[in-house]
Amino acid sequence: MPSSPDSDDFYRLSVPLLLTVALLGVFAFIQVYSVQSILPELQRDLNASVVEVGNAVGMTVLAVALISPFIGMLSDALGRKWLIVLSVFALAIPTALMTQVQSVHGLLVLRFLQGLAVPGVSVVAIAYVGEEFRGAAMVRLITGYVTGSVLGGFMGRFLMGHLAEFISWRTAFGVMAVINLVGAWLVWRGLPPSRHFVANKRVADSLATLGRLVRNPALHVACSLGFTVLFALVGLFTFINLRLAAEPYHFNSGHLANIFSVYLLGVVVTPLAGQVIPRIGARRTVLAAVIVSALGVLGTLATPAWMIVLALAVAACGVFVTQSATMSFIAHRVTSGRSLASGLYYGAYYCGGFAGAWGGGIAYTLGGWHATVTTLIAVQALGWLIAWRFMPGLAAPLGAGESPSRPV
Repeated sequence: MPSSPDSDDFYRLSVPLLLTVALLGVFAFIQVYSVQSILPELQRDLNASVVEVGNAVGMTVLAVALISPFIGMLSDALGRKWLIVLSVFALAIPTALMTQVQSVHGLLVLRFLQGLAVPGVSVVAIAYVGEEFRGAAMVRLITGYVTGSVLGGFMGRFLMGHLAEFISWRTAFGVMAVINLVGAWLVWRGLPPSRHFVANKRVADSLATLGRLVRNPALHVACSLGFTVLFALVGLFTFINLRLAAEPYHFNSGHLANIFSVYLLGVVVTPLAGQVIPRIGARRTVLAAVIVSALGVLGTLATPAWMIVLALAVAACGVFVTQSATMSFIAHRVTSGRSLASGLYYGAYYCGGFAGAWGGGIAYTLGGWHATVTTLIAVQALGWLIAWRFMPGLAAPLGAGESPSRPV
């Protein structure tokens, strides 16, 4: 077993367990944004408009948004580990079917089906960590999971972009499907069983829990902030590909894949955030990180390609830190119905991603990259104001061994 329970029956943090939780993020998100580095090819081969090709990203995140709250209720009733493993496996099925896609509409349907499997990992993993760990171990595992999701997001884009240089993008999706099959086996072997999960199979209890959660001010803040975070990230990293594929840059899929190497900074920055958040609190972390991210978005208006890449790196790092702080905030503040709370958060978060793909596509169509940047900055400003006005500071630092706040 990767870890052992301590005297309070909570698992101790171990390196194998940290790696396994990070792999959850990798295999959950390796498919979600993989198409971004091949968007120009998809637009050309499938005769798609800017909005349609943007929705190749948007449909996946929309599916995640729609199914996340229901996955939370299902997991609260039936369990954690088996649903996580099944979801990693299920991601391989629509990915494999993409090898046969012939139209943009067929692609959008399969991308939607991919999104239906993601919450079985993203929602349930946070609930699992919140139940089985406490204090600093909980925060480190959450930041480890976010680090893995960052790495998975990078790997999906990077692998698809470079595979498309040597094989067709349809065949490349077959390779990606095999990766998820391997991931399901690794997670099944490495993730220890739940020790604190208590099944709630009564619909009335689930609805009562839902009622309490939707009245939780802390969850309101987290959901609103999450919406703005993914709006900006999806809008930025979807349509920058179209800009760089056009004049004067003419980037091919391999070049675009390399752009996403900036995501690797998140693998370094996110664990560091796990050290900072317990000391200064989620609110101050979010306020600083959103400003950093907005400066990065603004920097993409520069003309030299190297300056655009640098600005993307800055923007991405700000988003990664914001996400870590927000998720730690939820895990600390919500101690009952965690899976449902995570589902509600991810529902709002991925609605923001769909809105970023759709709204960013409209802005890019109407006013090019300048209009897109203006839209993204406005949404980030709204997120900063939400955190500044409504996000409470922590009475005590996370990870100091204190008990979480009272149950919702």
